[in-house]
Amino acid sequence: MKILHVIDGTETASADESTYDDIDPFTRGMYATVARGGEGDVELAVSAARRAFDEGPWPRMGFTERGRLLHRFADLIEQHAAEFAEAESRDMGKPRTVVVANDVPRAAHNIRFFADHARLSAAEVLPSDTGHHTYVRYESAGVVAAIAPWNFPLMLATWKIAPALAWGNTVVLKPAEDTPASAALLGRLAVEAGIPAGVLNVVLGFGDAGAALTRHPGVDRITFTGSSATGRAISAAAAANLTPVSLELGGKGSAVVFDDADLDNAVSWTIKAAFGNAGQVCLAGSRLYVQQGVYDDFLNRFTTAAQAMKLGEPDDPDTEIGPLASAAHYRKVTGYLTHDAMAGGHTVTGGPAGDNWFIRPTILTGVPADAPVQRDEVFGPIVTVTPFDAEQQGIDLANSTPYGLSAMLFTENLHRAHRTAARLRSGNVWVNCFFIRDLRAPFGGMGNSGIGREGGSFSREFFTEPKTVCMNISH
Repeated sequence: MKILHVIDGTETASADESTYDDIDPFTRGMYATVARGGEGDVELAVSAARRAFDEGPWPRMGFTERGRLLHRFADLIEQHAAEFAEAESRDMGKPRTVVVANDVPRAAHNIRFFADHARLSAAEVLPSDTGHHTYVRYESAGVVAAIAPWNFPLMLATWKIAPALAWGNTVVLKPAEDTPASAALLGRLAVEAGIPAGVLNVVLGFGDAGAALTRHPGVDRITFTGSSATGRAISAAAAANLTPVSLELGGKGSAVVFDDADLDNAVSWTIKAAFGNAGQVCLAGSRLYVQQGVYDDFLNRFTTAAQAMKLGEPDDPDTEIGPLASAAHYRKVTGYLTHDAMAGGHTVTGGPAGDNWFIRPTILTGVPADAPVQRDEVFGPIVTVTPFDAEQQGIDLANSTPYGLSAMLFTENLHRAHRTAARLRSGNVWVNCFFIRDLRAPFGGMGNSGIGREGGSFSREFFTEPKTVCMNISH
C-alpha cells in the first residue's frame, strides 16, 4: 500500500521520491509505504495554496456555496467511516469501534459546524452621531499551515481545516509522520467533494517538512497541536515572518474529587479521562486529587474499574485500550514507571502488558509532587492518585503545574463548584463530567499549554483579517 501527498488536487509522490515505512502498532510490522515530504514538496504545496487563494474561486465564493461543498465533504467523511477506521487503527492502534462511533462523527460535525457558523456569523456595525458609519469585515487571511498530531489524527485535522476553509482560506495540512493515512484520505475526499484544486493540500513526512512549512514566507497563519517543545520551535520560526500562530500544546490535567462528590459519577468520568485512547490525550486527567474523607473508597472503586478495562486488538469491538502508537512512545511512557521517575511511589495496578506495545491502566499512589511521573506530560495510561485535606489544598495541588489545559472537579455543592472552577488555572474546566464540547466555546490552554483559542468566533478571529471600514455619510 502506498500513501501519497495530495498537492493541487493530485496524489503525488515526493519530488525526490523519498519514502518511509508506516508501522502498525498492533502487529509492529510495516503496512504501508509513505511519501516523505521535504522542502521541495512544501514549496509545491504552498505555491498551490497561494495560487488557489490569490487567483482561484474559493475565497470569492459566497458562504452558501462554500458551505454546500463543505457539507458534501462532511457527507463523504461519514460515508468513508470504515476507511478512516482502518487508517486510524493501522496508524496508531485505536480501536475501530471508537473511530466509527466517535472520531468520524466528530470530524464530520467539525466540518458542518464551521461551514454553518461562517455563514451565520454577524459582523459589527458601529453607528455614530458624527456623520460616520463604521462596520467590520472579516476577510480570509490567506494560506494556513495546519499541523495535526498523531493521537486524534482525523478529528484534530478537521478541527483545524474546517474553520480555515469555511472562512475562505486555503490550507496545507501536515499530519504527524506516524499517522499519515487519514490526512491523505481527507485530501482525496476534498477533491471528490468538488473543493477546488489547491484549496486543501496534504504534505506527509517528518519534522523537517513541518519546519519548512512553518518558516515559509507564503504562509499567513499557523495552527498547531502537539508538544510544548515543538510549539516553542514553531513560535520562533513564525516570528521571523510575523506569522500569527495558534498553539494547543501539552497538558497535565487534574481532577479534584471532593468528599461530597457522587463517587459513581466521579469514577466513571475519571476512568475515561485517565485511560481513554490509552491515555494519549492532551486533556487526559492524569493527576487525581481526592479528599481524605472519600480517598480509600474512591481508590478502591477506581482500581476495580481500571482493572476491568479490556486491552486487545483494534479489530475487536470489545477492545477499550489498544497499543501505544509507536515503539518510541512506548519506551517513553514505560520510562515513567522506573523507580527514579516514580520517586518511591507505589503501583496499585497496571504496568506493561507483555512483549508488545500495550500498557495496562496503571494507578500510582504515594508519588511526590516533584516526581517526573507527577510533573511531566506522560501521554500514556498512567495516573497518580493523591489525597488532600482542605479545599484550598486541592486547588493548590491542581494548579501546581506549568501546564494549564484541562481540569475536572467533582462535587455536589453548587457554591463550591463555581468557586473552585473560577480558581483553577486551566483553559477548560469540566464539573462532574469530562470532554463535553460545545464548538462555539473557546478551546486552548494557559502557560505551557499554548497560545490562543479556537472555536466559534475565536476561530473566526484567528483565521480572518478583521477590517474596519469607516464611511462618511454626512453628505
